[in-house]
Amino acid sequence: MGIGSVWHWVVVLAVVVLLFGAGKIPRLMGDVAQGIKAFKKGMRDDETAETPAKSPGDRPAA
Repeated sequence: MGIGSVWHWVVVLAVVVLLFGAGKIPRLMGDVAQGIKAFKKGMRDDETAETPAKSPGDRPAA
């Protein structure tokens, strides 16, 4: 029974469902998705904070 066996994953899935219950799994996945979205938003905010916004009157240095 290797790690790629279908029966291995069926047993793992059954144990997860027994431990967490069928109702908690969708909530858990929703929480994970919200965490990923918050992380991506934070990364975008950091990138925009590092690059200063140019005003229309700014001219390149000669």
